[in-house]
Amino acid sequence: MQALILAAGMGKRLGRYTKNATKCMVKVNGKALIEYAIESLVQNGIKKLIIVVGYKGDVLIDFIKSKFNASNLNGMEIEYIENKVYDKTNNIYSLYLACDRLVQDDTILLESDLIYKPSIIKQLLESKDPNLAVVSPFEPWMDGTCTLLDENNYITGILDKAHFDWLHTENYHKTVNIYKFSKDFSKNYYVPFLEAYQKAFGKNEYYEQVLKVLSFLSSSVLKGLKVSGEEWYEIDDPADLAIAENRFATGKEKLTRLQKRYGGYWRFPQLKDYCYLVNPYFPPQKMVDELTASFKTLLTQYPSGAQEQSILAGKIYNILPENIVVGNGAAELIASLGEKLTGKVVVPYPTFNEYPERFKNAEIVPLYTQDKDFSYTAKDILETVKKSGAKTVLLINPDNPSGNFLKQEEMFSLLDELKNLGVTLYFDESFIDFAEKNIRYTLLKQDIIEKYPNLVVVKSISKSYGVPGLRLGILASADADYVTSIKKTNTIWNINSFAEYYLQIYEKYNSVYAAACNSIADERNRFIKELSGIKNLKVYPSQANFILCKLSGDNYSDELAVSLLEKANVYIKDLTGKTCFDEKRYIRLAIRNREDNDILINALKEFIK
Repeated sequence: MQALILAAGMGKRLGRYTKNATKCMVKVNGKALIEYAIESLVQNGIKKLIIVVGYKGDVLIDFIKSKFNASNLNGMEIEYIENKVYDKTNNIYSLYLACDRLVQDDTILLESDLIYKPSIIKQLLESKDPNLAVVSPFEPWMDGTCTLLDENNYITGILDKAHFDWLHTENYHKTVNIYKFSKDFSKNYYVPFLEAYQKAFGKNEYYEQVLKVLSFLSSSVLKGLKVSGEEWYEIDDPADLAIAENRFATGKEKLTRLQKRYGGYWRFPQLKDYCYLVNPYFPPQKMVDELTASFKTLLTQYPSGAQEQSILAGKIYNILPENIVVGNGAAELIASLGEKLTGKVVVPYPTFNEYPERFKNAEIVPLYTQDKDFSYTAKDILETVKKSGAKTVLLINPDNPSGNFLKQEEMFSLLDELKNLGVTLYFDESFIDFAEKNIRYTLLKQDIIEKYPNLVVVKSISKSYGVPGLRLGILASADADYVTSIKKTNTIWNINSFAEYYLQIYEKYNSVYAAACNSIADERNRFIKELSGIKNLKVYPSQANFILCKLSGDNYSDELAVSLLEKANVYIKDLTGKTCFDEKRYIRLAIRNREDNDILINALKEFIK
């Protein structure tokens, strides 16, 4: 068995990464693609490798010779073929130049812009099927040629972009651009058709077109070898490179890279995300269908301005438009209010870091709570206010990441006291809807904000209502001038048409949302009970859609987070480095539905020592 790598392309879309080097010399986590490829072939006992070079071929050859020698090639011979017209041809011509090699031995054919696990080569070699195309069940991030398979995994059709249909992707398998061709297949089928196709259509074509013709003529020529999307990635541009580095990083580096993305995890469909906070029971499918039905209209139409958004949000919460502002997520509103905030601000710690990081013009007065198991009362806040002379308090209720909760009567008592002291309360109730039904409340009411002109309420619709992709948040205050000033700091079109339409239709689903919050509360109780049964895991009380936990024994949060990510595709929040969590013992677990939570529970049981 020999291997053939096509490496003549210019890789223009990678820009600066291929300015002075070839595409396969681009590094993923410090190692070039061609290094990964050669190492995987050596590891699997391949003794001959042919590489078709073109763009900066001499640079590539010198690079390979600098990295590999007789000792680390383990007896593998490398031969080079030059495509001198690489800038005028495509990969069909590069493969044509190696046709005489194809017919000499069974061959593994690879493209050079891939990173993949060596296990794929092993599967090809161990398979009894002589002719295989490595394919992967289609996922939204994939692009390019797809195949159709029958019940025996024979390829019955190959679809190019022109014939791709998004309505039938459940039947598609993406070509990975790794193949195994037997010598007989190359001699009797592939090479004759390749020569004929190139003669008819020219040199600026793709070799997959030949396979398309063969699969059309016979459905028993080539089989698909299915692999997971986790096992490979094709790198065409800098965005691909960033994703590949996430996928193929290891250890702490893998976790760190994932944390720095701050989302976009739909690009990693195998990943179970228990870090970012969601509502797994909302929105309902009917609401999704309603949004989908208007997709084209919303995509092609401008949203309304800020005033119309205030009317829509005000209708949901029965608050006058002049007293409410809609933000591109609560994060935008936090940034806006942070710009205007000065003086001393009491902040219970630990907290959601986005707030203190935006309070650049203010002086933070911390109320540390770790000595009380991260719990605090209205009395604790009031004492800190009086002692410090602060004129502002920030309170997230339930708090993040502790889950600490102040009940309604305690809040009203605190508001009365703060009002008498002339102290403003910024009250974030992004998680309050998840509290137990009998203690659940809201301060987002017109009569409440009018009674307490010292109250500013912030709510993340993204978190509470399970629509983080829409980026929606609201801020309400009886001070219409303050609300207007916040609006002026935002752009006129700060939310998109999809988010606006969501605000428009939400009221029809209000009762469904209430039921969804009840479901989270019920599942939280079960989840806490199950977690409490795990040895060396302390579970803190919570009224939110997340649970704060502390590890003990020979268990550390950073090590656990890495193990879960690498071995179980489970992503949790490691709180190491966050204020009040200097000890590497604390984790935060997002609550999902029962099925997902059981996956996490079983993973924790396996990996907590």
